[in-house]
Amino acid sequence: MLSMDSSLHIEVTPNTDPVSPERLAEILDAPGFGNHFTDHMFRCEWTPDRGWHEPRVVPYAPLSLDPATAVLHYAQEIFEGMKAYRHEDGSVWTFRPEENAARMVRSARRLALPELPVDTFVASVDALVRTDERWVPQPAGEKSLYVRPFMFASEAFLGVRPAQHVTYLVIASPAGAYFAKGVKPVSIWLSEEYTRAGRGGMGAAKTGGNYASSLVAQQEATEQGCDQVVFLDSGEGRYVEELGGMNLYFVHDDGTIVTPETSGTILEGITRSSIIELCGKLGHHVEERPVSIDEWREGVGTGRVREVFACGTAAVVTPVGRLKWRGGEAGVDETGPVTAQVRTALVDIQYGRAEDTFGWMHRVR
Repeated sequence: MLSMDSSLHIEVTPNTDPVSPERLAEILDAPGFGNHFTDHMFRCEWTPDRGWHEPRVVPYAPLSLDPATAVLHYAQEIFEGMKAYRHEDGSVWTFRPEENAARMVRSARRLALPELPVDTFVASVDALVRTDERWVPQPAGEKSLYVRPFMFASEAFLGVRPAQHVTYLVIASPAGAYFAKGVKPVSIWLSEEYTRAGRGGMGAAKTGGNYASSLVAQQEATEQGCDQVVFLDSGEGRYVEELGGMNLYFVHDDGTIVTPETSGTILEGITRSSIIELCGKLGHHVEERPVSIDEWREGVGTGRVREVFACGTAAVVTPVGRLKWRGGEAGVDETGPVTAQVRTALVDIQYGRAEDTFGWMHRVR
């Protein structure tokens, strides 16, 4: 059984048919996002009597699931998203993995799943990244290795109760730059029919259901010619929460930066919390408070809101251009100086181009 103070021994079974060096070079040249996967994956199981057991790195392969597997019927699953970065000296690092681990613990509590110890989470990611280090791209062009730890109810049982068998896996996929042709402002559609989460719901948990519920709204955004969708609170339909998969920030004319407070309905993003700390060091005052949709729309119109940007693991920092809704739109069409400053400062830390005075980077190799 694995516990917080356990000595974790991870067995590694090498893949006897790895991707050839020639094919890997082709993949890393233009990886896209989530299109190709490394030679191995990490796997670990949980049962009430044994706890977490049999941690191992094995060849990447399809899963065999019984048709009655609980996750297929009751959606008891959680996941994380993070990246491994290669620095110019060839070393490999991850960004604040212990924070992803802590969030997975919180998500597990909300979904009635067993809690994976923080040190086990970090060790599992390290083990996979070390085994598949050749898949970590060179840093040019903001390429990285995207890492996806996830946990699901793997018991074959049709009954509404927490699963008695849970599987935890980590897979990885090389990723290209989110903005392949340079950072450009994205357009946002205001969803006035759908909401992402309600108070007491699963909004603060990183679980697939939250993303599934955003898809129909994202379809609507696409039909309206927008890149992303933004949701309002479910109680009053007045306050900005987050995009389909990113948190939001508003830069005011007095230099203040405002981000919607989480209140249990917004995902507590690792990038979001990092930006709060980073902005303070850059000399910007950050407020976490409710932000109404009227404050956004009117603020852009009057110049009170000078810049808007979104943040998340995939894009890091994304400038927001136009906000569109039925009957109108407002916004700017260029990346603001504060947005550019914050993005550059954070990316430079991740890729080792700037000193990590926060102690955020974790060396893997």
